[in-house]
Amino acid sequence: MKRDFLTLWDLSSQEINLLLKRAIELKSGKDAHKCPLIGRSIALLFEKASTRTRVSLEVGIYQLGAKAIYMNPKEIQLGRGETVRDTAKVLSRYLDAIVIRTYSHNTLIEFASNSSIPVINGLSDLHHPCQALADLMTILEKKKRLKGIRLAYIGDGNNVANSLLEAASRMGINFTIACPKGYEPDTDILKRARDAAKSEIFIMRDPGKAVDRADALYTDVWVSMGQEKDTKTKQAKFKGYQINNTVLSYAKKDAIVLHCLPAHRGEEITEDVLDGPQSVVIDQAENRLHTQKALLEFLLTRPIREKK
Repeated sequence: MKRDFLTLWDLSSQEINLLLKRAIELKSGKDAHKCPLIGRSIALLFEKASTRTRVSLEVGIYQLGAKAIYMNPKEIQLGRGETVRDTAKVLSRYLDAIVIRTYSHNTLIEFASNSSIPVINGLSDLHHPCQALADLMTILEKKKRLKGIRLAYIGDGNNVANSLLEAASRMGINFTIACPKGYEPDTDILKRARDAAKSEIFIMRDPGKAVDRADALYTDVWVSMGQEKDTKTKQAKFKGYQINNTVLSYAKKDAIVLHCLPAHRGEEITEDVLDGPQSVVIDQAENRLHTQKALLEFLLTRPIREKK
């Protein structure tokens, strides 16, 4: 039975804990010489530009013993009008898994419904679950726990915020997001997260109040890929929704600062905070490699769903 990873809801909290434990083992060097996916082929079908997602996946796939095949939709028949359905069915005959980085989340859903191999969301307009796994690993490394952690997100309620909502709900993290009115996370995702939450979830306007007693602060760019036409509007709306030393001072003294990168220095985060002693963004970026390796190993060697 094949497993897909399109959102955090595709994994139970127990499975997420197993993945994080395995990612920490892989990072430590355990099983460094083992190649559990030797002879496998995994495609990376990317509509959007990428640094961390592409490189961490290509390196991780190689380290697991598999072959990575990078594909730009413009370079295959999908870019000339072949349907997603036909592409999914054909590629399923060649490959063992596929990672898709796309604009529309519906493309992922359609591809997965027509694929007989695991489909992984490398980013869509609605979700960024691979990033959320790395975020959880980073918080766990630095704070030694997830349950009861207070995470404050400052900025746009975008795909990263949506996946963080799901991660917080799954893992018992108290999550607060501060954003301008009209820029909240997706309504359906927010409702589901709140309904399933083992923790507190709040939406507010004041960044200072949002980070009060926070163990971790998080932000992302104000303008995501594909939204460049809204740059001036968002820059005006989000003025004040910045992680800087003043905002950081309202959090706990040992609070950590996260950012999924790339960062627009001086907009959503100041340079001194991004490069400061409380920033863990480079560790966070590295952890994309380890969590994705654990995820691929899990999906391709343990296809049966763990009991929730």
